[in-house]
Amino acid sequence: MLITFLTYCGVGAIAGILAGLLGIGGGLVIVPMLVYVFALNHIPHELTMHLALATSMASIMFTSVSSFMAHHKRGAVRWDVVKKIVVGILTGTFLGSCFASAMSTNFLKVFFVIFLYFVATQLLLNKKPKGGRDLPGKVGMFGVGNGIGVVSSLVGIGGGTLSVPFMLWCNIKVHHAIGTSAAIGLPIAIAGTVGYIFNGWNVAGLPQYSLGYVYLPALLGIAAVSVLTAPLGVKLAHSLPVDPLKRIFSLLLYVVATKMLLGIL
Repeated sequence: MLITFLTYCGVGAIAGILAGLLGIGGGLVIVPMLVYVFALNHIPHELTMHLALATSMASIMFTSVSSFMAHHKRGAVRWDVVKKIVVGILTGTFLGSCFASAMSTNFLKVFFVIFLYFVATQLLLNKKPKGGRDLPGKVGMFGVGNGIGVVSSLVGIGGGTLSVPFMLWCNIKVHHAIGTSAAIGLPIAIAGTVGYIFNGWNVAGLPQYSLGYVYLPALLGIAAVSVLTAPLGVKLAHSLPVDPLKRIFSLLLYVVATKMLLGIL
């Protein structure tokens, strides 16, 4: 049990750094690692993906606060953008978690693998959207928030892989986009966690110490360490050449996605 808990802590350390450094969801690491650890602990296969997604979303509540506070101190959070998109984020994420809860583990794994390949290719090519427009109005921001929320809940991330490119496209500076994305991660995490708890409340076969689909021992280990490493990731983002690191990370995502795909097949 101790080794398993330390594994959760290690996952949290990596997730926290990635959230601050690259502006991407730590769930890209958390979810596949949790699926692997849950399988080792003989948790039923049909529940592993739901538990991993829910626990990842819950952990982002802690990671996002630590990360966006560090960005806020550097003046890198556009709170006007957060205010405009938050309603759509909350609605989309909650509905997405309800949809995910009704899907099978294999469906969720396939969706996650496709998303991993998409993100890995995006990072490898490093094609940043050119600022070509201003932020949309209320209806447009609500729609964008819904889309980001739904996808985020289906893959257990804080939405950075979607919200950062969107904000760059809307002429927001890259550091502001990353900082604002970290702040948007909090309502995503809250809505997703509530949705997964609600939909998993009476599900049979969940492991002990589960709150709906949220597995509390994993959440404790991940959250305890990620809040400490997220500010380190922010500091590194302002001092390291991030683009080469993104390319290296993209190769890791290709490996993880391929391994999960082979496991499904």
